[in-house]
Amino acid sequence: MTAPPLPTSIDGVLDVELLRGAEAPADALPDLLVEVPHGADRRSHYDALRARLQGELPADLHCFFHMNTDVGAWSYGRAAAQLALEAQPTRAALILRCLLPRTFVDCNRPADFEGTELTSGGLTAGVPSYVTDERDLALLLDLHRTYVQAVAQAYGAVCGEGGRALVPHTYGPDTLPIERVDADIVERLRWAYAPEQADQRQPRAEVDLLTRDKEGTLFAPPGAEEALLAGFAAAGFQAVANDTYCLVPAALGYQWSASYPGQVLTLEVRRDLLVERWDPFEEMLPVPEKVERVAKVLAPVLFR
Repeated sequence: MTAPPLPTSIDGVLDVELLRGAEAPADALPDLLVEVPHGADRRSHYDALRARLQGELPADLHCFFHMNTDVGAWSYGRAAAQLALEAQPTRAALILRCLLPRTFVDCNRPADFEGTELTSGGLTAGVPSYVTDERDLALLLDLHRTYVQAVAQAYGAVCGEGGRALVPHTYGPDTLPIERVDADIVERLRWAYAPEQADQRQPRAEVDLLTRDKEGTLFAPPGAEEALLAGFAAAGFQAVANDTYCLVPAALGYQWSASYPGQVLTLEVRRDLLVERWDPFEEMLPVPEKVERVAKVLAPVLFR
């Protein structure tokens, strides 16, 4: 039987890496997929796509990028895969990192999703309303389509053959009193982070597992929810399941989970736990030791 084809890297859209354990044969196919739809977490990712856009955008939009990007998600997802391969060195893992900043187009949403009210756990839009230039919209929709097609190929090649997938995310330390993202988002964020608004910001759990839908139906691998809640607690994390978010149809992560029930694991880790210092309007880099602390808990549940 012919092996299913794997996606390849696409300049400016997707970085693909195939990791093999130390004892894996050269032709070993991956039975673990790590897909990071919000992997564009460096200022260089923002600048590269911003330079391709022609229309007018909000001033200082990079501040929103730094606050809203999933810093550390790719780092701990990849590190967890590496640790899993050290424990099971005959196996292989496929790592997909989206290079498109969600500031311009969100590759964990259908492109036409308009967003919902954020203060009650809603989701941001596929393409923000402040992107209005028709040329920019056409470009972003094409890039989104290219990414989603490659990811569908990866899920088919790994989960379609019985493997598992990890979808790592990070989120800010608080839910902010902001209902929507629009052309005034930077001003809204500066207001929300003002000292006098501190009592309006709602702290989030350090780790939130997205394992079920709103009805409580389990989509994550069997036993993973219980194992991770216990593992994160033992490692000193405050861990919950489906608290700030759960799996909802508006997210492509839900669609992959529904397509491959029992094979896809999604979670959020608070960004401030992965960086040296939380500074929402500046570029932040993950600290390797903090990344490894998360990865050590995840690694044991990644392979079947």
